Amino acid sequence: MTTHSDEYLSARLPALDLAHLAVSRFAAAADGLRAAVGLPVSPYRPAPDRIAASFSGDRMFRRDGQPVEGFAELSGFFATADGWVRTHANYPHHRARLLTALALPDDTTRASFARRVAELSATDIEDTAAAAGAIAVRVRSEREWASSEPGIAAAAGDMVGVRVRRDHGPAAPTATPSAPLSGVRVLDLTRVIAGPVASRSLALLGADVLRIDPPQLPEIEWQHLENGQGKRSALLDLRNPQGLATFRDLVSGADVLLTGYRPGALEALVGDLSEVRPGLVRGRVCAWGHAGPWAGRRGFDSIVQAASGIALIEGDGRPGALPAQVLDHASGNLLAAGVLDALTGRLADGAGRDIDVSLARTASSLLDAPGRREAARAAQLPGPDTVVSHGGITTARPVLAGFDDYPFPARTWGADEPRW
Repeated sequence: MTTHSDEYLSARLPALDLAHLAVSRFAAAADGLRAAVGLPVSPYRPAPDRIAASFSGDRMFRRDGQPVEGFAELSGFFATADGWVRTHANYPHHRARLLTALALPDDTTRASFARRVAELSATDIEDTAAAAGAIAVRVRSEREWASSEPGIAAAAGDMVGVRVRRDHGPAAPTATPSAPLSGVRVLDLTRVIAGPVASRSLALLGADVLRIDPPQLPEIEWQHLENGQGKRSALLDLRNPQGLATFRDLVSGADVLLTGYRPGALEALVGDLSEVRPGLVRGRVCAWGHAGPWAGRRGFDSIVQAASGIALIEGDGRPGALPAQVLDHASGNLLAAGVLDALTGRLADGAGRDIDVSLARTASSLLDAPGRREAARAAQLPGPDTVVSHGGITTARPVLAGFDDYPFPARTWGADEPRW
């Protein structure tokens, strides 16, 4: 059976349109950099099947032919005494915090967790979880979110925020047509999906990407294999003096720093890094935006969908979800585009720039976009031509059809040295 492109990422909201927008901005930014260094450019030709495969990377992923479960036992929608909440407990430390917040034992099952949640109000669960550093939000309507303080703050500003700083530094990539970021060093301190998608996109274009993770917080293995292509992976504890010194040395040799921390968290730990590397391009992604009452809260794509009204729009009688982590992937591509534009601008003026995206701002754009449907058919996954396999690991091909694969498959998490 032939799958039509409008069945990819099919939803009531125009998810595929958002994906096309984000990818086209990434492609245009790549050509902008090529043009700035005197390389030929070519018109961008979107490939809906490749876009859908990349955005559905978790569903396309196979290990020895077997799919993976994207969400853990205590992640998902739960009915409360007065509505619904959505939780996120994929990481062990998030599960532990959630159970602590609700005064439940470590061996709590999904069924007993659901019984406890059903006794409480959604607002109480949301507030208690936030205070404990756990992740649970009350499922809201679109109108309720749009009129709330965090919703108003999240919708403010551009999809890609840009701030030109006064510090200046050298910037001259040794570009080639297929690798316009050759010679550019990217220090990647992001996790989960949006930030890693951005750094993977930069690696696709030839950047030397070094991902740094804290040793005490292991990444989910399949997730790293799914979006770690083209990057080296090292461990570094910034909380001890030696680790911090190594990190600052890495920053001094970097062109780009990508972070996925809550606003201000990294700066509180390491200080003003523009003094360490003048002209540094800093790309930052967060859940709720860099201003407003929720700026310091943790969040993920599924959580933002639940809080912003998307879950109720996509549900039928109970909350639902988009057919992929569309907010994550769109935000990641937009962040990569912003970084490319910043590098192009730095070629002209040498100035450092801050590039900001947030999942909630991307959600706002999706909610405001034309093309909403009353109903949608089930989303279809693209065919086998959109995936590639290495040693039993099958992943989606790059989102740009001009590239058959990433420079190399994901390396073992934490196996590389923290050095350029």
